[in-house]
Order: sequence, then C-alpha cells, then structure tokens
Amino acid sequence: MTTAAMTPPTAQPPLLTRPLMLRFVSMVGASVSFFLLLSVVPRYATASGAGLATGALMLATVLGELAAPRLVARYGYRVALIAGLALLGAPALALTASRDMAWIVAICLVRGLGFALTLVAGGALTASLIPAGRRGEGLALVGVVSGVPSLIALPLGVWLAAHVGCTAVAVTAGVAALAAIASVPGLPDRESTTEKPVGMVAGLRTAALTRPAVVFATTALATGVIVTFLPLAVPAAYTGVVAAALFIQPAASTAARWLAGRYGDRHDPARLVLPSLALSSSGMLITALTASPVAVLAGVTVFGIGFGIAQNATLTLMYARVPASGYGTVSALWNLAYDGGMGVGAVGFGALAGRTGYAPAFAVTAVLMLVAVIPAMRDRRTSATKKD
Repeated sequence: MTTAAMTPPTAQPPLLTRPLMLRFVSMVGASVSFFLLLSVVPRYATASGAGLATGALMLATVLGELAAPRLVARYGYRVALIAGLALLGAPALALTASRDMAWIVAICLVRGLGFALTLVAGGALTASLIPAGRRGEGLALVGVVSGVPSLIALPLGVWLAAHVGCTAVAVTAGVAALAAIASVPGLPDRESTTEKPVGMVAGLRTAALTRPAVVFATTALATGVIVTFLPLAVPAAYTGVVAAALFIQPAASTAARWLAGRYGDRHDPARLVLPSLALSSSGMLITALTASPVAVLAGVTVFGIGFGIAQNATLTLMYARVPASGYGTVSALWNLAYDGGMGVGAVGFGALAGRTGYAPAFAVTAVLMLVAVIPAMRDRRTSATKKD
C-alpha cells in the first residue's frame, strides 16, 4: 500500500464554533430590531412624513457605513458592535414618545447610524470567525441566519402594529437589540496586528474590491426595483401573485446563496460572478411580462437565484483579497453597494417608469444591468492572470 493511499483526507476546520454561535445572537438581535420597525415607522409618521422617515434612516445608514471602518480600526469589533446595538435599540424605546416629525427623523438618523455599525463591525468580526477554506459556505450560513429573521420581522412588525399598537412594536425592537449586547463580551476582539488598516479611500481605489462591488450593486439595484414597484406594476387582480413573488424572491436568493458558497469553496467564486449577473438580468427581463402571473413568478425566481449567487460570490471574493485588517472596509463597501444599489434602483426606475410604463421599464433595466458585464469580465481576466 502506498503512502498516499494511507494518508487520510485532511479534515475541514469546524464551521459552527462557539464564537460564531455567539455572533449569531447579536446578528439576529440587530436584524429583528431593524426590520420590525422598517415598515412601521413610516406608518407611524403618517403618509406625509413616511418618505422622510425612511430616507433619514437609509441616509444615516449609508453615511455610517462610510465612517464605520475607521471606528472599527480604532476601537475594535466589540466596542463598535456594542455601540451599534445600543444606538439601534435605545432610540426605538423612545420612538412613540412623540409624533413630531423632527423627533421621528432624529430617531431614524440615530438608528441608521447604529445599524451601519452593526453591519460593518459585525460583518468584519463574522469574517474573522469563518475558516478561510470554508468562507463561501460560512458566509452563506450567515446569510441564512440574518435573512430569516428579516423575512419574519418585516411582516410581523406591520401585523403587530395593527393589532397591539406601535408602542409595543417599538419596545420589542428596542429590547431585541439591547438584549443582544449581552452576547458581545464573549466574542473575540480584533487581534493586534502590524498590518496597516485598509481605509475606505484605499478600498475605493482598489479595483480588486470595487469591481465585484459594482457587479453586486447592479443586482441590488434590481432588488430595489422589484421590492418597490412590483406591487404597482402587476395588475390589481393579481395581489396574491405579488405576495407570493415577494416571498419567492428572497427564498430563492437564500437557497442560491448557500449553494454558491459550497461551490465557491470547492472551486472558485470568481467563476460565479458573470453567471449571477446573467441570471439576474434574465429574471428582470422575464418579470417585465407583468400581465402574466406565471412570468412574474418565474422571473423573480430566476432573479432571486442570480442575486443570491451574486451576494455570496462577490462578498467571498472581496474578503479573500484583503488581510484581516481590511475586513471592516470590505464589509462597508459591500453594504454600501447593497444599500446604494437599492436606493438608486428605486429612484431611477421611478423616473423611467413615469415615461415608459412599468413593463418597458423592467425590460430596459434588464438590458442596462448588462453594462456590469464589463467590470465582471475584467475582474475574471485579472483573477485568472494572477493564478497563472
């Protein structure tokens, strides 16, 4: 018997470690707190202030994501994560103290900053807890753990507000985030390192990070379109189809994200970026047939698969291209691509649909998404060249 035949296969490092399980606690707490109130606050603010409330929340989130990497580099994961959970949770307890619009906007601004810190600090910490050889699968699992609470909390918040009132929802959201703080001291903090932190400016100048971020932002753009305009684009007689579509799309994304993670760990996540973009664009094109329930359901399913693959492949690639000191910047860039893409998509599609109608606007969006093929192909070629 040869020596090679006697050598046992190398065991993979464990994925579900105690620190990662503890991290799931703060992840779920932040997700529940944010999504419970996401649709409730605009309702509490009334129709005249709904857009202002949501706009303030998202603006503060984006600005917070820009500043968070420096805070994480200076104070570490634990302090930044505790601060984020506190800023997300404590203002929620005070939300219903007044219906004055200035008060509501102030609450939303503070909670947006808190959510940004939980995303960036939490994302960087999570990446450090996942073995490099199982990063794709680990990030897919993280996507499930953070995604399922958001799927439940978003409609649950609206239902609870209608049946028990906004105050109860606000208190629940506040407690969810604040209670999760108890899990943070058990998490490891940033390890001391001689590596210079990768700042946001440097990250934005690094093509190896910006190219996958641009591709992901393009798919996120379409997500903002679907979530915002599909209920308006589909004929009123098919309201059940819209409800089903808005469930199928994130469910397909979650499943695809998991499969993409397993594939990427065994092969190369760079191979998945172009297919994810093609599937996302194709799904949007099929969804353009808004008068057909079958087409709408098929379209959001195909899009959801493409979007889930893009989520995992781009984030895995970006983490693999920086040292641990750059994890905060990668987390910030990726989340900026997500939030910014969704916002630009919703605003741009609204202006386009006002001129063309919804169905043509879906088709035009699908075609415009293919512009991202350019950075995707360039990134693929660069990645292949470095391996040769």
